[in-house]
Amino acid sequence: MTNIKNITIVGGGTSGWMSAAFLAKMTQGKYNIRLVESASIATIGVGEATIPAIKSFNNLLGINEQEFIKATQGTFKLGIQFCNWGGIGEQYLHGFGPIGRQWEWLSFYQYWLKLNAQNKVSALDNFSINNQIALASRFSPARPDMPKSPLRDLAYAYQFDAGLYGGFLRRFSEKLGVQRIEGTINQVKTHAENGFIKSLILENGEEIAGDLFIDCSGMRALLIEQTLNTGFEDWSHWLPCDRAIVVPSKRTEPLLPYTRSTAHQAGWQWRIPLQHRTGNGHVYASAFCSDQQAQQTLVQNLDAEMLAEPRLIKFATGKRKKAWNRNCIAIGLSAGFLEPLESTSLYLVQTAITRLITLFPDRSFKQANIDQYNRQTDFEIERIRDFIIAHYKVNQRNDSEFWRYCQNMAIPDSLQQKLDVFQAYGRIERQADELFRDESWLQVLVGQNMLPHSYDPFVDLKSQQELESFVNSTKAVIKSCLANLPSHADFITQHCLAKSR
Repeated sequence: MTNIKNITIVGGGTSGWMSAAFLAKMTQGKYNIRLVESASIATIGVGEATIPAIKSFNNLLGINEQEFIKATQGTFKLGIQFCNWGGIGEQYLHGFGPIGRQWEWLSFYQYWLKLNAQNKVSALDNFSINNQIALASRFSPARPDMPKSPLRDLAYAYQFDAGLYGGFLRRFSEKLGVQRIEGTINQVKTHAENGFIKSLILENGEEIAGDLFIDCSGMRALLIEQTLNTGFEDWSHWLPCDRAIVVPSKRTEPLLPYTRSTAHQAGWQWRIPLQHRTGNGHVYASAFCSDQQAQQTLVQNLDAEMLAEPRLIKFATGKRKKAWNRNCIAIGLSAGFLEPLESTSLYLVQTAITRLITLFPDRSFKQANIDQYNRQTDFEIERIRDFIIAHYKVNQRNDSEFWRYCQNMAIPDSLQQKLDVFQAYGRIERQADELFRDESWLQVLVGQNMLPHSYDPFVDLKSQQELESFVNSTKAVIKSCLANLPSHADFITQHCLAKSR
């Protein structure tokens, strides 16, 4: 076996430095890792919200949570609030973590479905500890020392400045021996006999060779597409939004521990509260809305003064036909793009680099190993794609051509099967490796007014009195947990307040 010696990463930004940091940590200084980036090439840098998996990534790197929050002007995130998605004026929370508590072999929500059909139970939000804490603008870490409390299972992620996170990971990586090379790539050389990438030629004439190349060049896809012509699978017929207008604004109070997504006539607007500012963006379909209209919608719906001029980003939703081609692996936007509706961008970077570690090659680059990586990558992103499509498909709006298109569009068979199974008895058809769990699907579908025709028949094994007592006690326990929790802003002030900038 001839082991790899040189790993070359093309592009910095969050995906490049996440890759560099994890590779450096896992390879323990035994590989030569170089990252090539140009200060003159801007990164997208709008991915400021995450899902709970980011905590395991930081933990594997040995990053202290409080120091990380301080360095990135971060806040905590308990979920995403969706406004105007089911219908105008309606809202719901997709909170992390469990809903209610399991009773024998059935999930809580099956009992809730029966009582909801009888109009004898309150909204689903009331039975999620995450949602109740979020709506009260409070925060607490999980409490494993309280095994009988819902606080034991509290799940959270982060909201942070992606640019600051990239800088934080750069410093971390360089301490572990990663070499950063400043320069613009003028040419990519390949081996004539097999088409593998051989080296990069920089603008100053320097040549950088490598055994394994990681393409983190963003939507340019310099290696995976411009050099290797891998091909792109377009999903715009299912996800028609293809542009975003982004702008930061001043911080507002209260400091909310959740991201907000507000649906507009041809797309949706995000709101992400950080310690020093609020991140905002309007994702929209240019076939249904002009750039000028989109910017006007964004600016009119800001809740604080802008800190910069709005910026336009164009994108194509879809994925590379192969994330790993020859000796090149695309990670981040070079591998594909799913709009940030469920904050999965950095998660896909995280799983791509951890998957590479699991399937790390030698210099023979055996095809079976590459194929396995691509199969796992395709399954993961396709299932996340289905979850995002569901938000658009399951809407009750009739006020614009865009939303009518989304209601009537054909959807992937894998998503249609999931919706059919849910509508029958409220069951979530989910394969083991899918990212989004039953609770996530339930909150989105019910939150947007898709209710099943019935519930699990075994619910009827319980008497009406038993059901109502169980559900009401669950709600009361969750409500009692809020009493002594600090506000989100106070928790940050006490534990992880960033230095003034």
